[in-house]
Amino acid sequence: MPHDEANIISQAQAGDHQAFAQLVELYERPVYSLCYRMLGNPHAAEDAAQEAFIRAFKAIQRYDPERKFITWLLSIASNYCIDQHRKRRPTLVDVEAVAPGDLVAEGASVEGQLLQHEQEAEMQAMLDTLNSTDRAAVILHYWYQFSYTEIADQLSLTESAVKSRLHRARRSLAEVYETKYQRPRAVERRQHESPVF
Repeated sequence: MPHDEANIISQAQAGDHQAFAQLVELYERPVYSLCYRMLGNPHAAEDAAQEAFIRAFKAIQRYDPERKFITWLLSIASNYCIDQHRKRRPTLVDVEAVAPGDLVAEGASVEGQLLQHEQEAEMQAMLDTLNSTDRAAVILHYWYQFSYTEIADQLSLTESAVKSRLHRARRSLAEVYETKYQRPRAVERRQHESPVF
């Protein structure tokens, strides 16, 4: 943990609201990004990120400085998103919706932004096929590099259950990808290769 961050956290734990506001500034993008990937909706992600910071503010006294702050914060956000996901029926991302700014590469051309937006929407649609716990495990591991131990701790699972869930999720995502993208292309190639009489 950077020295400045440690000081800011210490001040926030002592009741300094300005220090906590600095933490929000430091981490609003990764928290929002996680919530967006978990919920698939920009408005729901904004609400979830705000709620995650409110919960972190209320629980800041219980934060253990031996842990990485970002890990602690993202676990609050992911658990809140899992709860929200269980309360509502998941919906696929609207491909026509405007992509959240922090998910689009800075300086990308208009064409590059559109392509990236399309890829984000496709990835989100694939993530939406997973149950909320598997989705959280995938996002925490592959987007935020949480270890199996950290994921197990955050999701109240054993490490072997995390490994099993990740394996099952990878297989499920591969099947979705194969069905949606590879098989139609293979059929199209065969149709083009077939002689016309």
